[in-house]
Amino acid sequence: MRDDHRELRLFLHLAQTLNFGRTSLDCHVSPATLTRTVQRLEADLGHRLFDRGPRGVSLTAEGHRFREYAVRALELWRAYREEHPDPALLTGRLAVFATVTACQALLPDLLAPFRAAHPQVRLDLRTGDAAAALARLDEGEVDAAVAGIPPRLPEPLVSRTVRVTELVLITARDRPDPGLAGPFVLPHRGLVRDAADRWFRARGTAPDVACEPDGHEGLLTLVALGCGTGVVPRLVLEHSAVRDRLAVVPAGPAPEPFAIGLCVRRADLRRPVVAALWSMTGE
Repeated sequence: MRDDHRELRLFLHLAQTLNFGRTSLDCHVSPATLTRTVQRLEADLGHRLFDRGPRGVSLTAEGHRFREYAVRALELWRAYREEHPDPALLTGRLAVFATVTACQALLPDLLAPFRAAHPQVRLDLRTGDAAAALARLDEGEVDAAVAGIPPRLPEPLVSRTVRVTELVLITARDRPDPGLAGPFVLPHRGLVRDAADRWFRARGTAPDVACEPDGHEGLLTLVALGCGTGVVPRLVLEHSAVRDRLAVVPAGPAPEPFAIGLCVRRADLRRPVVAALWSMTGE
């Protein structure tokens, strides 16, 4: 029996976004695979789950009913799969989302005690755009996420800070004029973009934005190519393959510090595997 219920997870993500392109991107599947998954579910159920029209995608009445079933089914499956009376003998799977930088800089130390204590638990690491981390956790695609912590965490989630890093402005090392006049390379969305926008407002300036890439890795590459000045967490800069081509631009006052935390769903703290991970990251 499959233990990841991939089709249900894809359906739930699409039921929230109502956007095939966005779900394909966030879930790392091709649009054709996503379409086939929906068609297979609809064929098995004998009902259409989505209406597709000129105004976009919407859930049908059966789609709303199936969404309730999918949420309950995944919760029951997780509880059944990971329930065990002896924490020392935990089994099952722990799915963790983290960016490439977090995988390299934070996860080895964060997950080593858990791995040593519970070697029978299979670790499933997912990577992607930092801006999608909490959404993927909230939708049930992963059990935990190592991600930036927003000023207001969604109510179903809880977090513990594992690292605080400063946000820095960077430019190409050989750029002739690395001042703060722009143009700028800023993330398309997410907490770093929100912090950058607040910093610009505090300075009373509107940035000339040249590029808005998804993901820090793409942003660093564009900055290294001379496309403009970027804003990234210093932790990302320090672990970048192009860091030798970049230079930090002094800025005063600097953007606000950036907190990175381990985040889980509050309800999942009753699950032994999640509780075990949480207990090993106590503050």
